[in-house]
Amino acid sequence: MSKVMFDYTKSILERVSFDLVLFSKELEKAVKTLLPYELEQLKEWLVSFIIEKPELKPSLMIVNI
Repeated sequence: MSKVMFDYTKSILERVSFDLVLFSKELEKAVKTLLPYELEQLKEWLVSFIIEKPELKPSLMIVNI
């Protein structure tokens, strides 16, 4: 079940990545709902995802990267 939540979170973040404010809000929700090991996976995914979208870099502060 948790893999489903992680994948769902990634898909939402990808869909709202056009807007930094929406992306940050969804990222904050994800931090509150994901399990610790899922949060680590999300951090790894974020680093690679933000390479393609540098305008989202300020949102990394939400997950302390």
